[in-house]
Formats: sequence, structure tokens, C-alpha cells
Amino acid sequence: MQKQTYSSADMIAKLLPIMLCFFAMGFVDLVGIASNYVKADLNLTDSQANIFPSLVFFWFLIFSVPTGMLMNKIGRKSTVIVSLILTILSLLLPIFGEGYILMLVSFSLLGIGNTLMQTSLNPLLSTLITGDKLSSSLTLGQFVKAIASFLAPYIAMWGATQCVPTFGLGWKILFPIYMFIGVLAVLILGVTPIEEEKQEGKPSTYGQIFSLLGNPFILLCFLGIMCHVGIDVGTNTTAPKILIERLNMNLNDAAFATSLYFIFRTAGCLTGASLLSKIKNKYFFGVSVCLMLVAMVILLFSSDKTLIYIAIALIGFGNSNIFPIILANALQFMPEKKNEVSGLMIMGLFGGTIFPLAMGLSSDIVGQIGAITIMLFGVLYLSFYTTKIKTFTN
Repeated sequence: MQKQTYSSADMIAKLLPIMLCFFAMGFVDLVGIASNYVKADLNLTDSQANIFPSLVFFWFLIFSVPTGMLMNKIGRKSTVIVSLILTILSLLLPIFGEGYILMLVSFSLLGIGNTLMQTSLNPLLSTLITGDKLSSSLTLGQFVKAIASFLAPYIAMWGATQCVPTFGLGWKILFPIYMFIGVLAVLILGVTPIEEEKQEGKPSTYGQIFSLLGNPFILLCFLGIMCHVGIDVGTNTTAPKILIERLNMNLNDAAFATSLYFIFRTAGCLTGASLLSKIKNKYFFGVSVCLMLVAMVILLFSSDKTLIYIAIALIGFGNSNIFPIILANALQFMPEKKNEVSGLMIMGLFGGTIFPLAMGLSSDIVGQIGAITIMLFGVLYLSFYTTKIKTFTN
């Protein structure tokens, strides 16, 4: 099928609701700061609290590939709408309480909804944008997503300190605010016409989809995404704990570290959206990984508040463009299998389960230096992946 061409005004009209959905995609990152508040409210250990982010990302292992198959049946746009509805339900539950089981159910629904959204929204964007502009467009989506991510700790902190009206919800005022935006995204995307490519031939089976991991480059991309999201969720969750452990900060003050991470991740996405269409992805990726390596060394050895903040900022900036570069590389490597490859790559977000669990166990034994060491292994793998990045043109 020949790709539909759109006027500039029509393209903007179609991109705006997609970008609002990218904002809703960022709701999943509230699990980092929320897990810290739930830990304090319910007196949980690090291992118990880290189950929340791990549970959110566990569902990427289960539902990513089926979502790729679902897209072949109902389309990418319809799959995004289903994902938004699940996200809305997940944000509704905490309004009625904060028991351990209730929060487990809420974060499970949040993870399932985000799995469907990440698997379907990226290829939906690729129906409008192609070639060397895809990486920068995906990065623009990540920039919008990052706005929701870095706002979450602020909203929770303002709610906890009663700086905004919370209607008795405290830090949980975060949930109805994001729920309203999710409803808005459903309504706007629902009325936006987007023409999708028709699926040619028979839909791929489970075996055929997983067999794509037999391709060395696809496997490298899959592992790269696991490391990226492990570093992302790990920093999101661990940054406040480092400040609490080394500087004896209280949680409300330490929560700024999570916002700082997302502020610089947002700045990195904005930079990437501008530069990735002008310079080679490999060079940009390499610089990003070097920034994270420097940050990990600082976090391993420093107890200085300023240096810790600098390290967190470097991780945020460096990690901001890793995902879109890897994903665009994988989608362009097998353009005839976009839905299937997208499902596999998003399954790699299961790294958000493995890393926090390993980091929680390590930090319970040797403190946060154990958690930082786990993230360092992820950065070292991305250093290796830098040498394998491919270049594609229109």
C-alpha cells in the first residue's frame, strides 16, 4: 500500500492527538515516586516497594507480543484507544484507597495499559513519519512523554505538602489529574482519522514472531531496550533513596531527584528531536552512553549533594534518546514486520522488572551502591551496542 500524503495542516492535526497519547504514555513513570510514598505509608522494605515498578513492567513480557498480533486484527489506533481505557481504570482505583493489594492491582492495570500503548503508538506514528525523520519524531514523542514523567513527582510532592487542593487525597491527587488527561486523549484520538497500512498476507504466529529474535541485530536491539528501561526505572526509583541514604534527606525533599532526572531527560529528548535528523544516530548514541558512564562513576564514589545531582542529570540527559534510536533501528531493519518487531521491542521493557528487583535485593544487602552497580552493567552493554548501530536513509 502506498503511504498516504498529507498537507502540513492535516499532518499537524493528526500528530497532535498522537502526541497527547505520548503524554499519557508517561503516566507509567509515576510508579517511581508513587512506590516511595507507598513504601513510607505502609512501612515497606526496599524489596517490597520495588515490587511495584517491577510489577508494572512485568506485563510487558506477557502482553507485548499479543498486542502486536492484536494490532494486525483491529488496527494500531484502536489498540491505542484500548490501552488508554485500561490506563484510565488503573488511575481510578487509588482514589478509593491505598492498601497493598489495591495498589498492586492498580499498577498491574497501569502496566498492561502501557504495554498496549507503547506497542501500538510507536508504529502508529510510523504510519505518518518515515525514513531518517522517524528517530527524531519518536524522540519528540519521548519528549512529550517525559513532560508527564517529570511532572508526576512535583504533583505528588505538592499534594503531600498540601500546596494544591487535594480533596483529602494527599499525594494521590496525582491519579485523578492524570486520569482526566487520559479521558481527553481517548476522545481526541477517537475522532481523528488516521489511515493505516493494510496487513498483507497471513498474520504472524507466536513462533514466527519470537523467531525474529534469532536475527542477531534484532536480539541486540531487544537487549538494548531492556538495559535502557532498567536504567530509566532504576534511576527513577533509586535517585531519592541515594539522597536519603547518604545525606539523610526526608522523602519530600529527596523526591526532587526524580524530577531532576526527568527534567534533563525531557531536555535530552528535545535536543534529540532537533539533532537526530541532522547527525548520525551512532554518534549521538555514543555521546549519550558516555554521559551515563561518567554519571555511574560519580554515583558509585561520591556523597556530595551537588555531584549526585549532576550525575542524576547526566543519566537523564544521556538515557533520553536511547529508546527511540534503538526502536527506530529495529523498525527500519525489518519494515515489513513493523507490528511484530514493535511487539518484541516493547517486550524488552520487561527490563523494568528485572533491574528493580535485582537493585532492590542488592540495596537491601549492601545499600544503594549495589543498585548503582546493577545499572552500571546496563550502561556497559549499551556501550557495546553503540558499535552495532545501523544507518538507514529514505
